[in-house]
Amino acid sequence: MRKHVYCRHASEYEIPFFDVDSMDIMWHGHYVKYLEMARCAFLEEIRYTYEVMREKGYGWPIVQLNLKYVKPAKFRQRIRVNLALVEYESCIRMDYVITDAVTGDKLTRGSTTQVAVDIRTGEMQFRTPESWRSAVRNFKDFKEESK
Repeated sequence: MRKHVYCRHASEYEIPFFDVDSMDIMWHGHYVKYLEMARCAFLEEIRYTYEVMREKGYGWPIVQLNLKYVKPAKFRQRIRVNLALVEYESCIRMDYVITDAVTGDKLTRGSTTQVAVDIRTGEMQFRTPESWRSAVRNFKDFKEESK
């Protein structure tokens, strides 16, 4: 069964020298940074940044992270991080595909799951705050799930 994608976003980056090893291959731990950069770019676009989350009274820790390395990214390679928001009501679940920006070759697949935590009480929320759901639904490229 295919996942429904509510929103999509893409960001491009060039792999700098400080992210690669002696073989000019990006170190595996740095891929997470590029997922975060793409997620922050998406949050900026929907105008619901981490600062807004904090103002609304919620922290959003990552509770699950998955990565599947297909081909290595290399020094000075332009990559594209394609983000798909696949859940927004009970948590923030995003799927990612990192590709070569020029050839389109798939390099890495990944996903992250974040949950809302009330900053004041530390309690995990089983439903995302209305302010988050509203920001997602108001995004220009939001696609409602067909029933």
